[in-house]
Amino acid sequence: MVKRMWAVVLAGVLVMGGMWYVFRGREQKSCTRQLFAMDTVMSFTAYGERCEEAVDAAIEEVLRLDAMLSTGNVESEISEVNEAGEGEVSGETAAILRKAMEIFGRTDGLFDVTVYPLVELWGFSTREYHVPTEEELEDTLALVDGSRIELNGETVVLGEGQRMDLGGIAKGYTSARMMDIFREYGIESGMVTLGGNVQVLNKKVDGSKWQVGIRDPKDGEAVLGVVSVENRAVITSGGYERYFEEDGNRYIHILNPHTGYPADQDLVSVTVVSENGMLADALSTALYLMGQERAVAYWEEYGEDFELILVRDDGEICVTEGIVEGFQTEREYAVIRR
Repeated sequence: MVKRMWAVVLAGVLVMGGMWYVFRGREQKSCTRQLFAMDTVMSFTAYGERCEEAVDAAIEEVLRLDAMLSTGNVESEISEVNEAGEGEVSGETAAILRKAMEIFGRTDGLFDVTVYPLVELWGFSTREYHVPTEEELEDTLALVDGSRIELNGETVVLGEGQRMDLGGIAKGYTSARMMDIFREYGIESGMVTLGGNVQVLNKKVDGSKWQVGIRDPKDGEAVLGVVSVENRAVITSGGYERYFEEDGNRYIHILNPHTGYPADQDLVSVTVVSENGMLADALSTALYLMGQERAVAYWEEYGEDFELILVRDDGEICVTEGIVEGFQTEREYAVIRR
């Protein structure tokens, strides 16, 4: 799935494209670097004596995962399976796909990696946008059904004509891997942003929590609120950045695998906060498609390991009880409690 989001990280970070910035304060050395990969701008910040090594290793890992998972790389594991309809994949790819299939089942199929033919049909993969006919949608929807994927160990078999894209969960896996690498290098505090998918390690070096700003979906220049976190991923889905307009209608990139059309529920922004980057990544899309009522019901049933910040199309903000103490905004908001 295609996903893009904008976020502000209020952490005193200095970033310039492709360049190193190394700082040494009173006690702590820090390094920041920026990279373009996975079709988005990424930023890596680490605090610790081995920060340069840690960030280099993190970037190397991003490039490795991109080569392995990207649908834009004809030699990637995903592309090869899509081309042949089946194939052997690495243990990592199998684990990501297994998690995706688990979330597919729990979300009534709203998170579906086989939605890729729809993404192509609407032109979001190529930016050659196109409003499909009913006949085109009907034909393409016949290919979209994650339950037809067979995963036996590391062998993947797709249904006839199916193609998959792990983009809706892969960045969450990647940011979690960045945290693993930072820990391996003894990093005491760190943050990565992968096209807006934010994940942080521990607290900031001054002992305060990291503050992640959430974009106002109605005003691209404004921050709706700030959430304070440690050892968490903060991932948002919204239709306000990736869209096209035709004949006075706006079509966003978040596509419903049941109808074939862009999301049309009452939410304009869904932020998921979780220790599990993959879970946060996938759920931000699925819950957006559900709309507020079903998203809240899902959190009530499954939300032991994630929290939500929901923004409705009428501007109402709803925050689940587990994150409310760390959420700051100048606007009124409702607290969702069990």
